Parts: sequence; structure tokens; C-alpha cells
Amino acid sequence: MVEKTQIIKAVTAAFETAPKRNFQESVDITINLKHVDMAQPKNRIDETILLPKAMGVKKIAVLGKGDIISQARNAGVDLIIGAEEIERLGGAPREARKLAGAYDFFLAETAVMPLVGRYLGQRLGPRGKMPQPIPPGQDITPIVERLRNSIKVRSKDRLNMSVKIGTTAMTPEDVSENLDAILKRVLGRLENGELNIRSIYVKTTMGPAVKVM
Repeated sequence: MVEKTQIIKAVTAAFETAPKRNFQESVDITINLKHVDMAQPKNRIDETILLPKAMGVKKIAVLGKGDIISQARNAGVDLIIGAEEIERLGGAPREARKLAGAYDFFLAETAVMPLVGRYLGQRLGPRGKMPQPIPPGQDITPIVERLRNSIKVRSKDRLNMSVKIGTTAMTPEDVSENLDAILKRVLGRLENGELNIRSIYVKTTMGPAVKVM
């Protein structure tokens, strides 16, 4: 397992070597894998990870009708899409594509999931954003609260993946905690753990990459 001291040393170096900017930058990691057959779907990484340190509110959309709509309003979600709107978006590919890119997570009442698959699956599926199904009577508030501070880590069929783990407005210690949480989850998904990691780098948007391992 990558030591926490190793992580914070790399993150601190990424902060210190980044050129000074008058705007907030993202802090990202790139994980490069090895000896993993990504042609096998079972080996691909597709994880939603709750970060220990919040780095900014994620945008969430809810699709459905009835009770889930009132719940969504009370939970303060960013967008509510009714059943008729789902079908309309199926005939507006440009708008549907823009929607898929603008929102981080989607929740959908189970009753409308067939509509989502039919009309929006082509836009949401390739981005790993197919909605989480919500059965009747389930309270979505805790789900929304968790997703607000979560990130999606996906490898697709590639041996490398990049993900935002924080911003330069955060402390190196907080960013390091997020990095540690992500690595633990990713390593837990790999058949041979650290032996499947070729390298890990961390960097700010405009700064040089610093090797973590």
C-alpha cells in the first residue's frame, strides 16, 4: 500500500512547484495500470467514491414522476426531468448530449428506467452516467447528500485514468486524504493490487506532474 507520508509529500510538491495563479486550479491524479486485460469488462474500474474532504458540490439530476419529484425539490437537486421530458430529449440529441455533460450524477425512479434506457441511454451510458434506480418509497435525500461529495473513477478499456481529487483552495493534507481514499478503492479492485500499478502522478491544472509512485 502507498504510504500516507509518500502521498502527502507528492501532493505538497505539486502545490509548491505549480506556478502562482490568480485563480483556483484543480488538482488531478493520473493512475497508470499494467498487466491488466482491459478487454475483459470485469477488469475495468468503475467506482463512485465518497471523498473524505469535500472539494465542491456535484451537480445532480433526478428523473421521474410523483413522489420522487417532491423529494428532489426538498433535497435541492439541480435538475428535475419528468417522463415526458425524457422522451422529448430522445428526439433532441444535441440537447441530450449537453445534459449528459453538464451533470455529474443521475437518479431515476425505477418506473421510468425503461424510458431512460430507450431515449437517453446512448448519451448517458458511454459516459458512465446511467441513473441509479430509485425504488418507490426510498428516501433520496441521503443519496443526494453522499453524491454531492463523491467522484466517479472510470478506466473504460484503457490502462490509465485521470480524476480530479481537489483544488488549490484546499490544503495539501485534505487533498492527500482524498487521494488516499481513491487509491485504496482502486487497489482493492485490482486483482494484484499495487503490482498492477505502473505509476501514479499528481498535478495542478497548470503545474508539472509529480510522481506519487
